[in-house]
Amino acid sequence: MNSSKVTKRGLEGARPGREALPGAKRPSRRADTGGRRGLRRDRLDGEQPRSYYGLPVLNKPVWEAREIAGYLFLGGLAGASSLVALGAQVTGRPGLARAAKAGAAGAAALSLAALVKDLGRPGRFLNMLRVFKPTSPMSVGTWILSGYASAATAAAASDLTGIWPAAGRAATGVSATLGPAVASYTAVLIADTAVPAWHDAHREMPFLFVSSAATAAAGLGLICAADSEATPVRRLAVLGATGELAAETLLELRLEPVVRRAYEEGRAGTLLRASKVLSAAGGLAAALGGGFRPVRVAAGAALLAASACTRFGVFHAGVASAEDPAATIEPQRARAARAA
Repeated sequence: MNSSKVTKRGLEGARPGREALPGAKRPSRRADTGGRRGLRRDRLDGEQPRSYYGLPVLNKPVWEAREIAGYLFLGGLAGASSLVALGAQVTGRPGLARAAKAGAAGAAALSLAALVKDLGRPGRFLNMLRVFKPTSPMSVGTWILSGYASAATAAAASDLTGIWPAAGRAATGVSATLGPAVASYTAVLIADTAVPAWHDAHREMPFLFVSSAATAAAGLGLICAADSEATPVRRLAVLGATGELAAETLLELRLEPVVRRAYEEGRAGTLLRASKVLSAAGGLAAALGGGFRPVRVAAGAALLAASACTRFGVFHAGVASAEDPAATIEPQRARAARAA
């Protein structure tokens, strides 16, 4: 039997703070105690919103930037390049068509490789083809990418080898039909998450990704096309760069300030500022100096780099917003206030 004496302050010899005191009032779960069961109080007097022990409300994406951001960029380059290839084939520009077909096939293959690398093993990608779920952007995107990659590879192989030209032209048409979906479905894929910087930008993200894809395809065409075949990709470069700058600006203006911060600060901010400069410079060079091959090649390289910076910047912005509790809490409060 325990021989400890009971005093007014509790058990004699007990460690302070470890035992319940007689008559002590249990703290309310709503109090700002910071305990394990109770949430900290809502923001008062300008205090920043806090989560459990200051930890993020969301688990940040575990995807590797090199694989998934590269997958986003390469998918856009491939999809838009197939449209360029079809247009060049129809208008009698064989050199541009061949370069665009080869670029589309290579980018699609690298995009699939990056996705499989992030999944860990090829079997996981094949397992996603066992079912087709229309409500899942990942399921739909997997089927689109698989069909597109096959068609783009067949089109490029036929053009480069000269074998089965009719089948190659048909494959070019199929890949161009699926190209817009390949260039844009990744925007739906990331926007259909709880990550604030992606989900809150769901209206502008598809336009940004499509414009970025057009910029990348135009950049590849400017580098590879002959002088007599470069006019269409010069126009596409101006259109893509303008659309990318406009979509990115609208996206940042519409976001809540606490979410917009993820696009303006850190690695994401650096990449997106570089993307804007490169897009403007590349589009301007393509419009004014595209008649000279050195200028055209430099413009193409700038546009390719701009598209890559956009995709990597958007990826890092999403990771940064998931790590910031305020980016999750503040927009919810703002929406609740507007609804009330």
